[in-house]
Amino acid sequence: MRGVLSLGFVLYGSSYVYGHQVPLGEHAAHVESESPWTAKYGPQIDLPFTGPLSFSHLPYSRCLEDGSTEFDVAVLGMPFDTAVTYRPGARFGPFAIRSGSRRQRAERGYSLAWDNNPYNHGSKVVDCGDVPVSPFDNALAIDQMETAYTTLLERPVVSSEESRPWSSVEIAKDKREHPRIISLGGDHTIVLPILRSLNKVYGNISVIHFDAHLDTWEGYKGQTPTDQSRITHGTFFSVAREEGLLSNASIHAGVRCKLTGLDDIEHDEAVGFKLITTDDIDDHGISEIIRRIRDRVGDTPVYLSFDIDVIDPGLAPATGTPEAGGWTVREVKRIIRGLAGLNFVGADIVEVSPGYDHAEVTGIIAADLVHDFLSMFLTQAPPKAPKGGLASRQEL
Repeated sequence: MRGVLSLGFVLYGSSYVYGHQVPLGEHAAHVESESPWTAKYGPQIDLPFTGPLSFSHLPYSRCLEDGSTEFDVAVLGMPFDTAVTYRPGARFGPFAIRSGSRRQRAERGYSLAWDNNPYNHGSKVVDCGDVPVSPFDNALAIDQMETAYTTLLERPVVSSEESRPWSSVEIAKDKREHPRIISLGGDHTIVLPILRSLNKVYGNISVIHFDAHLDTWEGYKGQTPTDQSRITHGTFFSVAREEGLLSNASIHAGVRCKLTGLDDIEHDEAVGFKLITTDDIDDHGISEIIRRIRDRVGDTPVYLSFDIDVIDPGLAPATGTPEAGGWTVREVKRIIRGLAGLNFVGADIVEVSPGYDHAEVTGIIAADLVHDFLSMFLTQAPPKAPKGGLASRQEL
């Protein structure tokens, strides 16, 4: 059964990935003699629409079984969607996000908005494939995801301290460095096993939660008679609070869902969250939203969880519980840039359900946001006005 449920990969093993990443000038050293093709055209490089499907054409490895794979940041798929309350399909999210990343690659990773290329910081970023989760037993699947996350979290980092902007030493219980993991969901329930894993290393975690929904409900009354049935993509934060995984300094951003009443907000505050609504961006502006988030989490260990439904469904339709009136892609990208420099211990992007997509727009958006997460991890402060941008072009 090992690896049967991994999505998006046709070729097995990791050796093929390095072949398509070899720079042109180095290719001759990797072949004993030139074939007619290489003699005439050079290496067999991947085009944006060809090649094995890894995130942004990164090196791919089955990291859960291959302990020799080294990394500072891992991209890990969690194709789980059997705890949704509305439309299913997020099990195909990791595939869709990787597919949406095909035009991205390390060699062309520089962004004017960030004024950097996250792959040029000296940290090693690897696509570790998907966790082979059970689609038949949610309790088993949640344990599989926690075990997988813990497996990668306990690996040593590779890069030197000079090339790695974060420092786990002061916030980790064991006073050593741990890698960062970007998880590709999957429905939002995947955050519960992730928080369980992170808690072992960092203690209580503060969460910056981009979402149209609170996800702190206690469950559907009369419809959750067992412990496992209480755990859904709308209740996992309440369960995490009961288990002592969360700090009292978490915050939502972009909430606009319907509620049963103000009792929902009172319970949400008891779970440890403060609230930024979608409308707050109109009333207070992006800079104030960034300030409130940063002030709320402070210097605590921070996990960023990004539900794609925080974006308006007119821009990102492929999600299981769409809510009208969301933020734009440009707005959320600007907020994320303002969060660089916090003590991030991990991040995810969830609820991408490609069966509801049009022209891959949601997968492309999600992939671009993952690129932002990498820059957010690997920079020490929010970027200043980009070089070459309007602010520096005085002639305009």
